Amino acid sequence: QVQLVESGGGLVQAGDALRLSCAASGRSISTQAVGWFRQAPGKEREFVASVSASGATTKYTDSVQGRFTGSRDNAKNTVYLQMNSLKPEDTANYYCALSWQALAVMDSRHYNESWGQGTQVTVSS
Repeated sequence: QVQLVESGGGLVQAGDALRLSCAASGRSISTQAVGWFRQAPGKEREFVASVSASGATTKYTDSVQGRFTGSRDNAKNTVYLQMNSLKPEDTANYYCALSWQALAVMDSRHYNESWGQGTQVTVSS
């Protein structure tokens, strides 16, 4: 079974940047897409970004398009989310999740293989 561990969260000011990492262990995830999701207090979990198995294709929710960039290093079995120009509304617990297939998709139902524990991102105004 694959374990996913997120890291890189923290407390930053609006306009700052953070890079989240999602490190996988147990086996290679190089043939599977990875999604990033977030959940703010009192809100439902929402899709943020997805990176295809090869890393060639990414998808983003509209609110982060142009500010967030997903990537991966399959040699390190790690997926990244570069978050620039952070806004207070980006404050949430961020999770990575492993898809059962290779394509980057926004549908959370595809990400049923494994989920990480999350990393908190707090953006102050």
